[in-house]
This record gives sequence, structure tokens and C-alpha cells, in this order.
Amino acid sequence: MSMTTVAAPGISTTAAALRRLYFGRFAFAIVWAAVTIPLAKHLNPLTAALLVIYPLFDVAAAIVDARASRLTGSPTLLYVNVAISLLAAVGLGVASASGVPAVLRVWGAWAVVAGLVQLIVGVRRRAMGGQWPMIISGGISVLAGGSFIAAASADNPALTNAVGYAIPGAIFFLIAAIRLGRVAKGN
Repeated sequence: MSMTTVAAPGISTTAAALRRLYFGRFAFAIVWAAVTIPLAKHLNPLTAALLVIYPLFDVAAAIVDARASRLTGSPTLLYVNVAISLLAAVGLGVASASGVPAVLRVWGAWAVVAGLVQLIVGVRRRAMGGQWPMIISGGISVLAGGSFIAAASADNPALTNAVGYAIPGAIFFLIAAIRLGRVAKGN
């Protein structure tokens, strides 16, 4: 006798939407990192604009996520993430005029707080499936954010590691998207 678990319609619909979103977040982060890493050696207007774009993309993704998640739970933390990422974008724009240490402090603070939100959202969604990569990524983000803040006090702080932080995040989004495939199909 074979047993098949069928996900509730709200869960499979949300999983399908999250799967598409996670694939999109993976693609954006990889392209963003590929463009930004070579430019991260110098803080100039182009680098500053690219740094601001990253949290703005996070704002858009959190809004899409919140809309998709209405069927399966409260999107309140996702709206908190929208506010945090908007503040980060503004903060990065302002910090860019002050230099690399200021940018690292803002980027690090954003990584810590957004990572905590991602961790909590992932824990709340773990029954849906495919969320362990998000939980791990949130935890890593918190630790990485702390390291960026600490790096701001180094003798010669650099943006390269902060920018490179997008790559592991992208990989975790890809893994989560793949893992959500089964739930998205209702199986």
C-alpha cells in the first residue's frame, strides 16, 4: 500500500509562488554579484547605485512573498523586511558618501536584521517544506552581517566580501526553490 501526502491547496499555491520567487532571487543575486564584485574594489557612484539596488530588490521580493503567503499565514514579518530593506537602501545611499567603513556598517546591520527575519519566517514555514535552506541562510546572514560590521574597523576595509555574500544567499534560494518543487505540485 502506497501513501501519498497531498498538500492543501493554499500550501501548494504558496509553494509554487515561492518557488518562482526563489528562482528569480537566485538569478538576480548571481547576476548582481557578477556585475558588482569586479567594481567593489572602489566605492564610486556606480558601485553605490549597485549597493542600493540590492536591498531594493529585496523590498520587491518581500512584497511578492507577502502577497503569495496570505493563504498560509501572516505576512507581517515580510512587511517588516520591506521596511528594513528600504531603510538599508537609503542608509547605503547616504553611507556611500562617507566611505567604505560606513557602507560596511549599514550593509552589516541590514544583513543581521534581515537574516533574523528570514530565519524566523523559515522556521514558521518549515511545515511547508523547502525551508531549511532559508533557515540556514538566515543564520549565516546574521553571522556575516556581524563580520561586515567588524570589518568596517579594519585598517583597509574592502567591500568585496560584503558583495560576495550575495552568492551563498543565491545558492540557498536555488536549493529552496528546487526543494519546493514537490510541494508546489501538490505532492
